[in-house]
Amino acid sequence: MRDRRSAIDSRERPLAADHGGHHESAHACPQGPPAPEGKEARHLLLTVQNAGDKKCDLYRYPLVRLGADARTTVPVTKDSDPDAGRPVTIAPGEEAYAALLVGGGARDEYEAKSITLVLQGGKPGSGAGKPVDVPVPVDTLYADDGRLVTYWTTASGYALDFIMSK
Repeated sequence: MRDRRSAIDSRERPLAADHGGHHESAHACPQGPPAPEGKEARHLLLTVQNAGDKKCDLYRYPLVRLGADARTTVPVTKDSDPDAGRPVTIAPGEEAYAALLVGGGARDEYEAKSITLVLQGGKPGSGAGKPVDVPVPVDTLYADDGRLVTYWTTASGYALDFIMSK
């Protein structure tokens, strides 16, 4: 059985994305203690940065797919909304965060070699811009039915609080 509590710490270079005339960059960074060799990352911090020259609103949470064959997006942990119903606004150069629990110890584990993220538009469930392929910080992620994502926030620690205990 894999040690699911560990994650390696590395920071990937952000990837640019277009969001309704604004530009963001996104990357995933594993959180937690360093993983022993051959172990996977379980807790990831998704980071977007406003690379444009105007303020940008991020609605709700990222629509995340783990793996190229994913049929559904990762469910949100509803109690992680820092300001229910209001978008998170980031100025040029600022970052926002959502935490991603790749595997929550549930059934149906599968290998994921990619993370795709879509920013939501003003209407719930609507996409804003094109899907972004987020660099995967390890060769393979081991996802399962217990995966979760949090709402966007400007405080990385706040986002991580909702998944680090799982």
